[in-house]
Order: sequence, then structure tokens, then C-alpha cells
Amino acid sequence: MLRCADGTLYTGITTDIARRVAEHNGEGGLGARYTRSRRPVQLVYVEAAADRAEAARREAAIKRLDRVRKLALCASGR
Repeated sequence: MLRCADGTLYTGITTDIARRVAEHNGEGGLGARYTRSRRPVQLVYVEAAADRAEAARREAAIKRLDRVRKLALCASGR
């Protein structure tokens, strides 16, 4: 999960966290449309998954959480 410069949270999946955070911050010209106007972004939460399907299910579950629960997840220190 990323915290954007405007304080919002962005959730996504990747196989290379460092590369993806760099892309979201404008390196390489990539990054989600959502984060392009909210740079810089900061990594605040990471979870590992066994495969892409599991990662996609967990991403969907996190996206359904309200902001308070997302912040609690970030504070859990994972």
C-alpha cells in the first residue's frame, strides 16, 4: 500500500516492490494514473502472497476496507 502526497492510500500488486514504487514516483514514465498526480508516494504496507491469484484476492479485500481499517493495517507493521 502506498501513501500519496495528498494523504490518500493506493493499493496494488507487483512482483518487484522497489521497481513499482519507483514507477509510481515517475521513474521510467510508468505508474498508475491515480498516483501520477499525487506524487511522491511512500510505501507504507507490504504483504507477500503465494501466487498472483492470491495477491489479487487480497488486493480486492484491502480495497474494500475503509480508510480507518487500512490505516490500522499499515500500523500493524507488516
